[in-house]
Amino acid sequence: MYEQKLILITLLVKLGVAAAVSSALARSRVFQRLLFTEKRTPRQALGLLLFICIPLGLGVWVRTTVPNFLAADISFEATIILGILVGPLSALVGALLLSLPAVLHHEYLALPFDVAVALTAGIFGRFVEKEEVWSFSPFVDLSIYRWVRRNLRKPRFDRQILLLVLIVSMEIAREWMAKIYPHRLFALRSESWLIRVAVWACAAMVVGIPLKIWNAIRIEQTLEEQKRLLLEARLEALQRQINPHFLFNTLNSIASLVRFRPEQARELIVKLANILRALLKERDAWVPFREELGFTDDYLGIEVVRFGAGKLKVVKEIDPETLELPVPSMLLQPLVENSIKHGLEPRISGGTITLRSRLKDGRLMIEVEDDGVGIAPGREHTSGVLRGSGIGMKNVRERLEVLYGDAAEFDITSRPGRGTKVVMAMPMGIDSDEAQGSGAAARSSIRS
Repeated sequence: MYEQKLILITLLVKLGVAAAVSSALARSRVFQRLLFTEKRTPRQALGLLLFICIPLGLGVWVRTTVPNFLAADISFEATIILGILVGPLSALVGALLLSLPAVLHHEYLALPFDVAVALTAGIFGRFVEKEEVWSFSPFVDLSIYRWVRRNLRKPRFDRQILLLVLIVSMEIAREWMAKIYPHRLFALRSESWLIRVAVWACAAMVVGIPLKIWNAIRIEQTLEEQKRLLLEARLEALQRQINPHFLFNTLNSIASLVRFRPEQARELIVKLANILRALLKERDAWVPFREELGFTDDYLGIEVVRFGAGKLKVVKEIDPETLELPVPSMLLQPLVENSIKHGLEPRISGGTITLRSRLKDGRLMIEVEDDGVGIAPGREHTSGVLRGSGIGMKNVRERLEVLYGDAAEFDITSRPGRGTKVVMAMPMGIDSDEAQGSGAAARSSIRS
């Protein structure tokens, strides 16, 4: 009776050991990268083997040296996991590493038995889909119940049940060999059929627990990758939405000048061709602030011609230290366009646009200010709808939110009849630690 209780306690502790080791390994980013890489180099495969075999090999050594602490040895189950996840060749190397402490303890059959297990599991892993391996459940009773229900309706071959049978069969073989050759191969043995069934079920559960834990992380990474791709697509959509908006307004300006001022219309066409040439080039999500200013200068050149001499003035207060800092492309032009169209055009005398940049508290501050008509009291300007037309403004705000998350600021202040000022604050670099959440995911997607 005491022996049976000891075995049952050992089985429970084995489940805890499997969960603890697999959870500890899963916390390592390096381990995750090695485990979820589809095609590993020999160096990567060796690194993965060391991650798994070193702690579990120590467990075998503890089992051989510490009395009545048999649960530390889960080398049999680990060899199966290596076989179905990594492949037969790597599993063979893992079997050699895991069986070494047992062989040094005179359990000479541990090496050939573990090698046979590695080959069997490795061959099985080659002929099944990875999704079937990852979905293997540690809940043996539930797996059998679902299999029975499915086969009552429509009998079919189930590789998960085949893996379960394979694990149990190899555990039975190990028990049989340990009985024939005592002290030459380790196995939990009992004369009670109930205990023996518990041992077989525990072997399958110890294999299933790491797969379940690691699969949860794999699914989480897949969801993060899908979110990253979605954010990247959203960024591209926002950026593409700005370009047609700018083109539409510029063509309207040219159309208004063709009949009465053809020379100026021709000048606008030349400038527009320069801008389109820049737009048609493949642009990065980030550009140096110097380049963004140059693009905005081309646009302002068009607007100065359209307004007429003296009616549109441009003032720049640019800190030279900000010129080489990366900023989102097409950041300034929509704001300048909004200031001209809704702030300065309604004024007969035109006005002034002021561009400022400076560094403050480790962040890049950019301001676009006009002395136009401002926003009338009661007009909505906090939800991306500014002065009745906010496509460009809304997109700039959304792009900052997607790229930087809460680390960016976008503020609008306006005084009716005296002008409007837009202030943007953002981290000084793409890799700033201030950018969090979706902004960090989006930046990593652009870098890759």
